[in-house]
Amino acid sequence: MKRSVFSFLIILPVQGYRLVISPVLGPRCRFQPTCSEYALEAVKRHGPWAGLWLSLKRVSHCHPIEALGARHGFDPVPVEICRAAWYAPWRIKPQLKDETAHR
Repeated sequence: MKRSVFSFLIILPVQGYRLVISPVLGPRCRFQPTCSEYALEAVKRHGPWAGLWLSLKRVSHCHPIEALGARHGFDPVPVEICRAAWYAPWRIKPQLKDETAHR
């Protein structure tokens, strides 16, 4: 796990949301794993900057209006990410089920 002060600053509000707000609202996430689980895993796996970007990208798709880019279903944190994609973040694509089956 890549730990830093910035990682802590990302993880702390997510944990706060999971402990305080989420129990009040109930299960509402359209994805599996939930967006908060995804955020924690993304920061642990890819560090604070990439994890934050992946988390924000995921949350931006977690709404009910499909015409505005909403998605749902199984969407795990990518195992590997191309660092060059951070210069063009629209190139980051979700993992396909076939890619993970061969590993």
